[in-house]
Amino acid sequence: MLGKYVRVRVTNPIHSVNSQFGFTYQLNYGIVEGKKRFDNVSYGAYIMGINHPVRTFDGRVIAVINREEGAPVFVVAPKSTKFIINQVQDAVAFAEGENCKMSCLFERSSGAVVYRIIHDEVRYLLIKNKRSANWGFPKGHVERGETLEQTAIREVLEETGIHIKILPQFAFKSEYTIHGNIEKAVTIYLAKTHDTQTVIQKEEIDDYMWLDFDKAMKTLKFVNDRNILKNAREYLSKEGIVRPGTAESE
Repeated sequence: MLGKYVRVRVTNPIHSVNSQFGFTYQLNYGIVEGKKRFDNVSYGAYIMGINHPVRTFDGRVIAVINREEGAPVFVVAPKSTKFIINQVQDAVAFAEGENCKMSCLFERSSGAVVYRIIHDEVRYLLIKNKRSANWGFPKGHVERGETLEQTAIREVLEETGIHIKILPQFAFKSEYTIHGNIEKAVTIYLAKTHDTQTVIQKEEIDDYMWLDFDKAMKTLKFVNDRNILKNAREYLSKEGIVRPGTAESE
């Protein structure tokens, strides 16, 4: 149902009180019209992005809450809004509790093209995630309360043991769809490190390599990743931070 458009008939308006459990609704809540389970049970739905009581609402399913018992519950929002999992969890915590299990339409990740100097040559860090057969850059999901830069720093450190310094003027943003319905936005920064030891997170990462530009370009399968690396190298050269094939000039 993620990404599908539905109509919600509101049964519990925002700011009303749940008579059974005693909590106050922080969102409008209702029943999805025309959609029932195999046992004829209607699906419930929270409405995000609307801060006043409504009777009905037409919107897009942005999350599905998977309760341990009973039917899943949808989270619906206006087409023009995007909420990631942490925001949805915070919004429904008044009724569903913190960190309830759900799948979300929108994902936001952040990572970095990490470079360092090895034998007077610029090398770039590539990793191979256990969930993928392809090489790429260290990255991961934004956690609650993090900025995109903080996420990139944390993910690189967790996955490779490398401490980085981000060059904030460079940020490559891309959006694409995975699994046919998850809309993912990724921000990749450019970062340098002076660390000489790489320690991979064995639970998540299969392997790593420090490669020069040409070898890294040949190793990266996806066009988007190659474009990111190409732009990162051009930025380093344009700003005079490094010269291809030489050590840092700063």
